[in-house]
Amino acid sequence: MVPVSDRPRLTPPVADIRRAVRGVLKGSTAPGDLVLVALSGGPDSLALAAATAFEAPRAGRRAGAVIIDHGLQPDSAAVAERAASQARELGLDPVIVVRVTVTETDGEGPEAAARTARYEAIEATRKELGASAVLLGHTLDDQAETVLLGLARGSGGKSLHGMAIETGALLRPLLGVRRADTVQACADQGLEPWIDPHNSDPAYTRVRVRERVLPMLEEELGPGISEALARTATTLREDSETLDALALEWAHEVVSTDADGRISLDVGGIVTQPPALRQRICRIVAEQGFGVSLSRRHTMAVAALATEWRGQGPVDLPGIRVERRQNQILFGATEPQGSAGDAAAADTE
Repeated sequence: MVPVSDRPRLTPPVADIRRAVRGVLKGSTAPGDLVLVALSGGPDSLALAAATAFEAPRAGRRAGAVIIDHGLQPDSAAVAERAASQARELGLDPVIVVRVTVTETDGEGPEAAARTARYEAIEATRKELGASAVLLGHTLDDQAETVLLGLARGSGGKSLHGMAIETGALLRPLLGVRRADTVQACADQGLEPWIDPHNSDPAYTRVRVRERVLPMLEEELGPGISEALARTATTLREDSETLDALALEWAHEVVSTDADGRISLDVGGIVTQPPALRQRICRIVAEQGFGVSLSRRHTMAVAALATEWRGQGPVDLPGIRVERRQNQILFGATEPQGSAGDAAAADTE
């Protein structure tokens, strides 16, 4: 295989992906940093790996790859090793293959369990190697599917504003790139991606959205549905980030800690807030104080202790108990902090 950097042909898909990677590297990393590409071997991550191998040295960054072998298919080890070989041929270094065990928990399907195992392994590898960031190959099409799934499930604002370009150490430079362009970019560069059979299996909800629902919407409503959903995600994310910042400011005004270590909210301060900020303040207290993510149903129950007070008893939530005493709403842990965590996150990504 001829290294990507030596190929003279620069087609629009290749140029667009390189430009997207260049912007993220310069905006979210520093010279000398090691960045990793989460590589599955599929067209999205392979096109991303090729662009990163080209752009990172020119931006003064080092670039490697991490390949997660979920062990869910008979040939998964061979697929992972093939992806690792492609990464090395592209010039990425280091290249790490991590085998994970996917274990489903209560209320968690195989897709969610695999995602949890994957992200835990990626983060552990990033820390082990001292990498500043991990680049993920999510595209505009993935964003549209995420928004549509969140809308169908009634999952709330966090699902509707989709995936962020930057989430901590995770970077998604391709959120403005169509999936078809990553496929074409691989073909233009002589790269042979692996096609995951799970990506065409209608047993998975996301596959049905991709292959049935979105094409039907395009046919009935006209082209541009995926782009419109992605724009909606961006707009909602901007609005949500502004409200989150306002809620955090107000939280500092109405939150205190009592002698027993419980977090206290002033009822008067909560009642005067509009519902959007009130819900967020309750969520901030639970997340920052106890490592617990609350759904909208939970935050509404907590807010009702202030806005619909009828002498009701405590509200028991995953990992915390919330009760009203006089003019204070008190949050206290009922089990080790963080143990209930994301299990309650009905409206998170």
